[in-house]
Amino acid sequence: MDARIDTMPIEADAVIVGAGPVGLFQVFELGLLEIKAHVIDSLPAVGGQCVELYPDKPIYDIPAVPSYTGLELTENLMKQIEPFGPTFHLGEEVVKVERREDGRFDLETSIGKKFTTKTVFIAAGVGAFQPRTLKVDGIEQFENSQLFYRVKDPELFRGKNLVVCGGGDSALDWALKLVDIAESVILLHRREEYRAAPASVSKMKDLCEEYCMQALTGQVTGYESQDGKLTEIKVTGLDGVTRRLPLDCLLVFFGLSPKLGPIAEWGLEIDRRQIVVDTEKFQTNIPGIFAVGDINIYPGKKKLILSGFHEAALAAFAAAPYVFPEKKVHLQYTTTSPKLHKVLGVETPTFD
Repeated sequence: MDARIDTMPIEADAVIVGAGPVGLFQVFELGLLEIKAHVIDSLPAVGGQCVELYPDKPIYDIPAVPSYTGLELTENLMKQIEPFGPTFHLGEEVVKVERREDGRFDLETSIGKKFTTKTVFIAAGVGAFQPRTLKVDGIEQFENSQLFYRVKDPELFRGKNLVVCGGGDSALDWALKLVDIAESVILLHRREEYRAAPASVSKMKDLCEEYCMQALTGQVTGYESQDGKLTEIKVTGLDGVTRRLPLDCLLVFFGLSPKLGPIAEWGLEIDRRQIVVDTEKFQTNIPGIFAVGDINIYPGKKKLILSGFHEAALAAFAAAPYVFPEKKVHLQYTTTSPKLHKVLGVETPTFD
């Protein structure tokens, strides 16, 4: 059955491309101005690279929060935007953006979903993330049954014999986490040096010495199957010898490959694979399209979550005239504004 859909366009005030931290905070800033947002992301879950690359790693430069993991940051941003009821369209990529004669934009996603929106906010980080795949002919047939590029539910691997490929944080983190769940875990990396946090590497070596897991050096160069199931992988070591490893599941963490993708074809001014914006509105060369977070570039740009939050606030105010052309928008403070308290669904405090 074709996964594409054929429906009337969804009418929207704002469409945000990207559900990472900056995209989520863009929902909040728009919500304060009573602008409802639709959020589209090519990944199957919110959080962007914070969740995909370092869900359990601490982030130390969020104001007033001494330490946050990528997952905690995402979860709290989701709580913060609850009052505004954004609509998420996950596992979809925006493939087309066209400006209409009336100034609005027609968008279409990879599954054929259509939008007509007054404003567009590109918060796509460094582009659409795609896992770097294992380059072995034919092995893709086992994807999502025995070959995995991300872990959705660790319980799926309980009692299984696993081979985890990779030498970065994701590979080490999942190998260590799955040791207590799986029947066996073999960590396979193409060289002896790892790119993961030293504490993780040290813990992995300790577990190997305790015979709780194994670490091997080499690359997957082939596989064996029986009755349509992956049964063994062929691993060629640094010595040039190819050995066979029996397994139930193969987990591959070669990192994510950011691709600017269709964004490059939308008529936006691009500089070094980033979208050029002004620093007053964080608007692109196309009026009504804004770019915030790591996807944009301007003089003095720093790729910090903090910077993206600032950009989202100014972009929201700049977008308001497109959504409410007859309405004058004033700056109000969440500490004192009864109107914002009502929007947030909180009681206005009274002071004696």
